[in-house]
Amino acid sequence: MLLLKLAFRNITHAGVRTWLNIIVLSFAFVLIVLTEGLYDGMLQQVRDAEIDSNIGGGQFWQKDYDPYNPFSIELSHSEIPANLKMEIEKGNATAVLITSASIFPRNHIQSVQFKGIDPDQKIVNLPVYILKNETDSSIIPGIIGSRMAKSTGLQADDIVSARWRNINGTFDAGDIKIIKVINTEVKSIDNDQIWIPLKKLRDMMQAPQQATLIILNKNISEIPINNSEWIFKDHKYLLKYLNENIDRKRIYSTFMFVLLIGMALLAVFDTQVLAIFKRRKEIGTLMALGMTKWDVIVLYTLEGCIMGILSFIAGFLYGFPLLTYLAKKGIVLPQIIENTQFSILRILYPKYGLKLYVLTSLILFISVTIVSFLPTHRITKLKPSDALKGKLT
Repeated sequence: MLLLKLAFRNITHAGVRTWLNIIVLSFAFVLIVLTEGLYDGMLQQVRDAEIDSNIGGGQFWQKDYDPYNPFSIELSHSEIPANLKMEIEKGNATAVLITSASIFPRNHIQSVQFKGIDPDQKIVNLPVYILKNETDSSIIPGIIGSRMAKSTGLQADDIVSARWRNINGTFDAGDIKIIKVINTEVKSIDNDQIWIPLKKLRDMMQAPQQATLIILNKNISEIPINNSEWIFKDHKYLLKYLNENIDRKRIYSTFMFVLLIGMALLAVFDTQVLAIFKRRKEIGTLMALGMTKWDVIVLYTLEGCIMGILSFIAGFLYGFPLLTYLAKKGIVLPQIIENTQFSILRILYPKYGLKLYVLTSLILFISVTIVSFLPTHRITKLKPSDALKGKLT
């Protein structure tokens, strides 16, 4: 108890030096929590957006479908099996038919994918319900994303010529009317894609009752059974590349973590070295009064621990309101982020948890304790007579 009181007195009487260390440590603590919270929040946001807008509760793929092989698209469709038809009729799933096509905006040719989906579906949160409002049967109604609109120059109510090939290999052509341009951060439903009514695309391809994939409701209680023609893909498979991207991005988070901790611990280490150098006579006096060398070491280590505790308190006082505000309002990313290949939302909402706070606190506290102890090893070689004379050797 005496050592604890003495350590606390030394900390409070150190003045500006103590407060500078507390500010640096608390700043590192808050930034580490914010950085880790950003990555956790980003992963959850992008994951939720993909589930809500694209993958639902999982997907059944036609056996030949490969989204990364454009040459397989025109072959990857077949009739929907009875068990999946039943789920569609129950409202637990929706069918999507996909084919490759070309459009000719502004006298240029551009390869796209037509994706047919039922305008009455409630499985994904695409606003495809507006497609059924088009009454002109000679026009193919379609909706596109904002990135698609930017790359083609198309806007709502524009009409663009298109060419596709039906299941018999015969080319056909028609005009597509852009009913709406939707703003979505999910690139997997935006880039080079035009969404049109499923029945219309089936007629265009001469492929009645056929589909390329089946999207299940995200709250479906029981997954239908696989068969040789249709293969089920769960979230682990469908979100594999997203999770890998997030893991790669975490390298930057780890670098920031190490940098901030290193900066904070360097300040503590320098302070302890300077304190031992300046307080040589004080150390000698304490040892002459009966305090052992290890008592002095514990004293200096306790000073570092107390400094760490005070820094956590300071970080909580100004960090908690700041982190809470950012979690509610979000962090708006610059416009340039839309040009990257990584699917990310424009506004990020950090996600913090008790585990994050506890782990960060423990790592920092243990690191501060170790760094506070390291400079004191010279005290074990110190003679009280030399310390009273202001010597460390």
